[in-house]
Parts: sequence; C-alpha cells; structure tokens
Amino acid sequence: MKFNKPDHMKLLAHMQDVGDEIMNEILRQRAEFRPEIYTKNDVEAALGAKICTLENFKAIISRVAGDFIEQMAQVSMKKTRENFGANINLFTPLYIANYCDNLCVYCGFNSQNKIKRAKLNDDEILGELEQISKSGLQEILILTGESRTNSSVEYIAKACSLAKRYFKVVGVEIYPLNSDEYALLHKNGVDYVTVFQETYNPSKYERLHLAGNKRIFPYRLNAQERALTGGMRGVGFAALLGLDDFRTDAFCTGLHASLIQKKYPHAEIAFSCPRLRPIINNSRINPKDVRERELLQVIAAYRIFIPTASITISTRERAVFRDNAVKIAANKISAGVNVGIGAHSQNKKGDEQFEIEDARGVDEIAKMIKSQGLEPLMSEYVYG
Repeated sequence: MKFNKPDHMKLLAHMQDVGDEIMNEILRQRAEFRPEIYTKNDVEAALGAKICTLENFKAIISRVAGDFIEQMAQVSMKKTRENFGANINLFTPLYIANYCDNLCVYCGFNSQNKIKRAKLNDDEILGELEQISKSGLQEILILTGESRTNSSVEYIAKACSLAKRYFKVVGVEIYPLNSDEYALLHKNGVDYVTVFQETYNPSKYERLHLAGNKRIFPYRLNAQERALTGGMRGVGFAALLGLDDFRTDAFCTGLHASLIQKKYPHAEIAFSCPRLRPIINNSRINPKDVRERELLQVIAAYRIFIPTASITISTRERAVFRDNAVKIAANKISAGVNVGIGAHSQNKKGDEQFEIEDARGVDEIAKMIKSQGLEPLMSEYVYG
C-alpha cells in the first residue's frame, strides 16, 4: 500500500518551529558516539567522578560498562537516596482514547491495526477517575492515541480539568503540540508532559513512521521545549529501547535531557525506560533485544548522569525487576495499571497498546516498597 510520505525532517504547516539548535547538537554527537571505544579504566573513572560529565556518561552506557553493573548499581543507589531520600512516588496511567492517525509499524495503536477503538466521554472519564482515586493515588497520567481528529486538544484539556478534581498531580502522554496548546493544557491542570522520541536515528525513524504527524522527526524531538515555553513544570524523555541500537538511543535520550536542563534550568527532568513489548507488528521490525541486565545499566546510567531526574519504571517489566529498580535507581513506579480504554471501572471499551507484566494493585506496590525500607509517596507537591 502506498502512502503520502512527506519529508520526515521538515515541519508541516501547522507545526511550530522553535529552531534546530538542540536537535542539531544531538544528531552531531550521535554521529560521533562510539560505544565500543571505552575501556574499563574509562568506566572506573566515570564511577569515581564527583560529577558525571557527558564523556563519563558515554563510558557508563558503553558495552564494557556492562561488566560493572554491580558497581553502577551501588553508585546509582547512593545518588538516588541522596536526592530522593526513601520516597518512591506512585501514580497510574489512564488511557481515555486509542484512536490514532499514525502508521507506526511497531505500535499496537497503528491506524491500520484491527483493534477495538474507543474514546471515553466526560461521564466515563469521571467514572474512571473516581474509581482510581479510591486507591489513594494522588497522581495520574492521561494518555491517548495520537489523533487530533478523534482526541482534540480541547477534549484532552477537559479530561485533564476533570482529573484535577481528584488528583494533585496530572501529567499527559499524548501527541506533540504547539506551545499555545500546551499552555491550554497547563491552564486546565497539567503539570508535566512526557514524549517518547522512540529512536534518535533519523533514517530508522523514517522507516518506522510511514504516515501521520508522528512521521515528522524534528517536531517530536522539540516537543519538550514547546511544553516548557507553554508553562509546564516538568518534561519527560524516553527512547523505546529495542527499535534501534539501544546504547546510542539511551545516550541521545540523556543528552537531550541535559541540553534541555541547561537551556531551561527551572524545568523538572524525568526519564522513562520502556523496552519494546509484544504487539501484533513486532515481527516486522526485527527488534533489537534489550535484556534486563542492559535495561538496568541504562536506568543506572541515567541516575548517575542526572542525579536529580525523576526515573519511572514501567509495568512493561516483571515485578521482580521493578522491585529491584526502585531499590537501585527508579524513584517513581506505576501501580494498579490497566491500559485498556475504560478498564479501571470494569467497563472496557477499547483495546490496549501493549501488554503489561506487573498487574499489582496500589496496596501491593506500597507493601513492596515498605518491605525494602522505603516509603510509598502519593504526592510531594503542596499547592496554595
């Protein structure tokens, strides 16, 4: 089947241009990054450094650093406790729609996939929010498929305003917007924005994103900057590890976050660490396997490089891995997760984007956290 394929490196008419400064720096350094050149001495020096430089970060994300997992875990754990104490933040995602206008070969929401599509109305959203709030959670992440047609900015803004009635902290993980649109969401209660770049390899990105707004690489890459200029307090970064060389994508994710932090020092920085999960099109892209050991290396490297960043560990991972991650590097974990549309209130209307591995409820996750001598935290923000 043939599709209209615009140049993936050129913005479309409706897309706000904030300049190419950050993108060009990421792509320049990506082209120069050679994870195979680092030695054990480089890794030992990086782990012993008082401040982790970009060169140190390259060393601890390299192949040879895989032999230093225990040492990295110890350094990471120390930095986590120094910056977050014993606190582990809990939240849950709420998918309010799964319509999508994009054609991404690896995604369960791909517009051509034969899945059950649905969109919650205001009453149904309220039902989900009320049900989730009974768990005691005070932070929620609102998600949709990437469809301006079926999930307009106004629709998402209304959902977020409803969420603010029940939750102190509201985040969104939706399609990228212009700054004025992010400002509208912020006005309606949104505190932070997470955008997965998926992969920082422009040529691979082009081959994976065949149609839709998501095909445009620079618009997605600059979403965090537009969110901050739209008034957001925090922004989250991620690559979907396994789409391309995971070390290079992890390096670019860390670099991206650090460049934004330097340009916007007031911004709260966060990382998500997702791996490619089983969905109906996985076999078409020959996923680059990322084992748990490599994933732990990435998470620990993020913590060492930007110690104050929030790091979330996904329900895509096994329970035992998540338990270890919050002890070592992650300070944020999802609980009571159900990624179907309308599933929290036992009235599922639409299909999931991916399969989860850890279905434990809020009480179970809180108990696990306490068993490790840590403290489950529903929200650390105080609003006047």
